[in-house]
Amino acid sequence: MNAYLLFKTIHLIAVISWMAGLLYLPRIFVYHSESIENKKSEDLVSIFKIMESRLFIYIMNPAMIVSWILGILLIYSVDFDNLSNLWLQLKLLFVIILTIYHFFLFNCLRKFAGDNNSYSPRFYRIINEIPTILLIGIIFIVVFKPL
Repeated sequence: MNAYLLFKTIHLIAVISWMAGLLYLPRIFVYHSESIENKKSEDLVSIFKIMESRLFIYIMNPAMIVSWILGILLIYSVDFDNLSNLWLQLKLLFVIILTIYHFFLFNCLRKFAGDNNSYSPRFYRIINEIPTILLIGIIFIVVFKPL
């Protein structure tokens, strides 16, 4: 079996899983913050906390780690000289921004867990667009390698 294709396949699966979490967690934050604003039951708030932490710990973190490891292995397998290609540099920049966004969401998760959320539902709706925009950019860069 071709190791490059195996790494690429698992990398894509991990990226899709990571992106699903990056898109879904802020949506849960919207509902969580709305439930706090509307003084919903503590049981509902507790359910949101469980959903958020499980999504982050069991799906998003492993998917991000596997994405990074296999992404580096893919670059290594085709030669690190490819890092001089502008398209790959842009892709890595976008992935670094997604990683920063991932850890920002972790900070929000910790605030919710401590009943100390400081952002509105509207804020979470707006930031939910960040991974979508970056994903579109990454896909176009990888497919067309324009630069």
